[in-house]
Amino acid sequence: MTLEELRKQIDEIDDGILELFLKRMACAKQVAEVKRQKGLPIFNETRELKILDDVCRKAGEYGGQARILYANLMAMSREAQHSALGSGTELRQAVLKASRFPNKPRSVACLGEKGSYSHEALSRLYPEAEPVFFPDFPSIFAAVENGRADLGVLPVENSSAGSVNEVYDLILKYRFSIVSAISLSVRHCLASRETELHEIQTVYSHPQALRQCAGYLKKRGVSSAECSSTAGAAKLAAGKRKTAALCSEHAAAQYGLNILDRNVQDSDGNRTRFIAIGQNLLIPPQANKISLCFAVPHRTGTLYTVLARFAASGLNLTKIESRPIPGRNFEYDFYLDFSGSVADPKTLDLLCALSEELTRFSFLGNYSELE
Repeated sequence: MTLEELRKQIDEIDDGILELFLKRMACAKQVAEVKRQKGLPIFNETRELKILDDVCRKAGEYGGQARILYANLMAMSREAQHSALGSGTELRQAVLKASRFPNKPRSVACLGEKGSYSHEALSRLYPEAEPVFFPDFPSIFAAVENGRADLGVLPVENSSAGSVNEVYDLILKYRFSIVSAISLSVRHCLASRETELHEIQTVYSHPQALRQCAGYLKKRGVSSAECSSTAGAAKLAAGKRKTAALCSEHAAAQYGLNILDRNVQDSDGNRTRFIAIGQNLLIPPQANKISLCFAVPHRTGTLYTVLARFAASGLNLTKIESRPIPGRNFEYDFYLDFSGSVADPKTLDLLCALSEELTRFSFLGNYSELE
């Protein structure tokens, strides 16, 4: 056979597959109605696993590929059934009842001291709120939980140093709502009470800032030491000789430091993403990003099948993070960010379906992100 003849044959097979796929999806919707009448669950894990094992055995050398194909087919069929039956009542009600008006918090918790990057993010998001400063991330979550602050602002990711793992662990522990976010350009300076670079022996800063400037510090041949925040490092350097802080120029001015060098971060495009967390769900009309978390069964292909459902709905994932579940060996929670809005019925249907099927599922919010 020629290549053209083989391609024609493949096209004919594909047409047949598409026709059968559409018949299967139509049949799935009919199954949904039968299940509704009989009060049966949509997801029958035992039946699906048996089908997948049989398919894998019958497909021989293509068993693995066939398993993934059929797992996706069944996932899409379940999603059509969930949509037909309006599954996910709890999530739908939460979305319906969520406030649509912008938050006007009286107090917002953040890390460090005046002049920290967290303080800058807070001021950009909530300029009229009173900042309440805390020395560590757990204290910020506790403050929101016990009402000492209406919201908390926290860094979650840096473009060069990566995720702030401690914050993600706390997000998964508390399951608060994310109500807004902002991405800030982060430009560190080296600031000290000294006036000459060669006088500096130790540089203090938050661990993330030290990682963002690791190349610069290595080149300078100075030692580094961790501090609770960049502004806290500036405060410390103001009272200690032969030391400097990696901090913002605003923090340097706040504590009367001399700026010995500017833009010392290793990446010119250095940015940090901050989120604001609260106990109540807020979904503004212009919301354009969704966050959620869940766990999946510890079996081959389960995470892939879940992620494929986002692709099938045309949703762009912007972040995926896995964190160990405390007390469970080699089991993980997955945190996802993606572009979208629950005002889109198709997106809401997907989330409602997942909320019914996945363990430890939490819808963390649909919010706007400022640049």
